[in-house]
Amino acid sequence: MKKWLMRCIMLFVCFVLLIQIWIFASLFWWRSHPVETTMFMRTYYWTTPDAKIYHQWKDADQISDHFKRAVIAAEDGRFLQHKGFDWDGMMNAVQRNEKKGEVVAGGSTISQQLAKNLFLYNKRSYIRKGQEAVATWMMERMWSKQRILEVYVNSVELGKGIYGVEAASRHYFGKSAKNLSRDQAIKLAAMLPNPKYYQDHPNDRRYQFRQRFINKYISHARLPSDD
Repeated sequence: MKKWLMRCIMLFVCFVLLIQIWIFASLFWWRSHPVETTMFMRTYYWTTPDAKIYHQWKDADQISDHFKRAVIAAEDGRFLQHKGFDWDGMMNAVQRNEKKGEVVAGGSTISQQLAKNLFLYNKRSYIRKGQEAVATWMMERMWSKQRILEVYVNSVELGKGIYGVEAASRHYFGKSAKNLSRDQAIKLAAMLPNPKYYQDHPNDRRYQFRQRFINKYISHARLPSDD
């Protein structure tokens, strides 16, 4: 019994180490290569009948700064200040959730969200959060902030089977991501983090509120290239 237990523990440790090696190797490769697919894309394809994936990579200079600023304003106003984890934001989210008695705020940074999109699944668990933290820590030390933002806007979900700002821009506005106006960028960024719902409910009050919020703070959002 003891040997069997030790064997199970060793197998689990080896499995965890293999995952870390896979994440490290992927991050190293993606430092200079486009990210063509993510775990979120694969999961959607595997679990959705007749699923179609719409995605097209674009380099940072081919994406509107309006959208990049809108995403920072919407998702992570302290993006340039933290090292992957916004502890103040997390504490604020916990307090808001406790006050409301339900989950109304997340507190995850762009880096954390990207780590989850690239490597993990959407179901909440302590194991997933722990793996997300490890992947985020690696990413912040291997990639620049500019690279993190570039990959994020290229891989984030923005509708049913729609991933990345280029595919979203083509779908909703019939134009390249480089030519998005400020208002169009705000509408796309406001869809996060519930794009499938807002895609079908464009008049939802929370969606309209998010657009007003982003419009108010977008001019204060700084990009890595601003430094």
